[in-house]
Order: sequence, then structure tokens, then C-alpha cells
Amino acid sequence: MLTDMESLGSVQKKISCVFETGVLDEPSTKRDNQSYKVVAKETIKQRALDNDVMNAIATEKLDGTCVYIAQFEGKPWLWARFDKKPNKGAERRFKKFQYQQKERKSCEESKETLKFHWDLVKDFKDTPQYWIPASHVEIVAGSPVPDDIGHTPGWVPISPGARQYCWHLSAVDLNNNLALVLSESDTGDELILSCVHLSDLEGHTAELIGTNINGNPYGLGSKKFPIHLLVIHGTIKVRNPPDINISSVKDWFKNTGHVEGIVWHCTNRTLFKVHRNHVTLSWPVDNPSLSRLPVRISTNISCDLDTDTLLINQLIRLNGHVCDSLTQLEQLLCAEGTITDICANGQSSVS
Repeated sequence: MLTDMESLGSVQKKISCVFETGVLDEPSTKRDNQSYKVVAKETIKQRALDNDVMNAIATEKLDGTCVYIAQFEGKPWLWARFDKKPNKGAERRFKKFQYQQKERKSCEESKETLKFHWDLVKDFKDTPQYWIPASHVEIVAGSPVPDDIGHTPGWVPISPGARQYCWHLSAVDLNNNLALVLSESDTGDELILSCVHLSDLEGHTAELIGTNINGNPYGLGSKKFPIHLLVIHGTIKVRNPPDINISSVKDWFKNTGHVEGIVWHCTNRTLFKVHRNHVTLSWPVDNPSLSRLPVRISTNISCDLDTDTLLINQLIRLNGHVCDSLTQLEQLLCAEGTITDICANGQSSVS
């Protein structure tokens, strides 16, 4: 259930791998058009040890798109991830610098690491209206400083009328301060699909997963019957985590860890991760762990609620129902004769 969320870190920037990493000169299996792989080495990062990662909470890394719940114009709101990126000229200069750095490091005579100089005012593309930098982004002279790949992570409030946010909007009702949230039971033996007040989630980040997100690795809905849900980061625990060493992690992924990765939440809310790709294993996998658990619908909201979000409306009517897995949620909706309306009407606009 959604308890102890205050002890969890939020995903406001790229999470560092728990291990030191290196680069292999072969095409990435994670990112298209990336000519190299980032792989984990044997050594645990000293920063991870300094943050007591050995006693951190191990949670499942989910494959979706990151969102943020925060106030916008005086109301609880859902914000989509939007990274501020360099313009073409600055990107060319940065890539040239990266190539030169790689060449320098390959020479025995030079191990010095130089720092690229950004013009924080001129080197970046414009951002959408209301864009804000993510928490912990360094600000210099009023401008945010990019990370080591030249991006500045940030957030933009979803616009009810914008087509690019239609899947975000299908998981929330902004007028009624509601969101569809997937969590796990206290014992971890079933998933709970709840209708939660957005105001109760403020300050947290979540993963939007579903039919039209990243190839739908969890089998939610279908093209004809799309289903999208929020999962608050850190709320799906890894019940049998491996020891933090390369051999144990790789064996765990191969045998029992049918997940995209692990994110460790340290007591000070610092986060570290390891991805299957870090140990040269592929993702997605058949029948991932999240898709194996039964799902209990627990909306606990009046059926008289006037909501524009049709999936919320239909799930309220199914309060108390259980299906065998996430992949069977669509079938449950079909069996109750409710899903036709979802597909026909989609997400109504929010005033």
C-alpha cells in the first residue's frame, strides 16, 4: 500500500549506477542510435558506500515515463518530464569536446579531465511555458546548469488540451484531484489499483506505465483498449534483493529478478540503480514480475462522482474486484461491459 512514502527518494535527475561503469564499443541494446554500451564494473562506487547503500531499501525500477506531482496555479497537478537540451550549435561543440576527451584519455600521456564551458543563456533551446528545473539542479546567475550529458532535467505541467499528454490525462482527473495509482499490498503478494487524491502525492515522482509507454512491457491494455496507471517511485519493493556485487546481481537478474532494474533508496533519500543492460542482459523480458501478481481494485470513491476521466469512472464501479494479473485488467473491464465507452470517448477535456 502507499505507506512510508516519506522515506523514499524522488527521481529528480538521472540516477547513478551503484557500480563504477565503463564503455564498450558496440551498439547499445537500450538506446537506438547509440554506438556504445555502458556496463558496470566490479567496484561499488565510493559515493554509494558513503551513503550506506548496503542498508538501503531495494525497489523495482519500472519502465515507463517519469512524472512529478506538484502544485500548479494553486491546484495539485501532474507534471511531465521535459529536459532542456542544447541547440544545434552548442550540441556540435559538445560532441566535438566529448570526442577530444575520449582521444585524450586513450593516450597514456594525458589523464587530465577538462570541463566543457556552457553559455547558460545562449547554448540551449527554449523551453515550454511554465517549465521548471528539477529539484537539486544547480542554478548559476539565475540559469540552470546542465548535467554531464548536456541536459537539464525539468518538468512541465500537462495541458488538458495537448495531444502529447493524452496518456498522462487518462490516469488522472485534474478537476477532481484524483489519480489512478498502482501499488503493492503490505505482504507484496498482490497489487492494489487505487484512486488517490493527487494532493496526497505532492512532492513525489512516479512512473507512468501502460499501453502506449515504452512498448508496454507489462502488457497493460491494448491498442484498442489503452490503460495507463501511475506507480509512485519506490513503492514496489524487491523482496529478495541480491547482494550488491556484479556476480550476484547478474545471477539474480537471470534467475529470479524479472525486472528492468533495481533502485536502492538510501536513508538520506539518495538513489542508486542497476539496470539489466549494465550487466549485458536484455530488457524487456517475457512475463515480468509486475505482470505476475493478482490485481485488486480498491477505489473506495462514490459511484456518484462526476469525473471526466472514463477509466476512473469505470474502475470506481469495479471496486473490490480482483483479476489474475495486469494483463487481465482489460479482460475484467470487458467482462463488465464498460470498456467500450473508454475507447469510444477517451479523455474528456478539463475546464
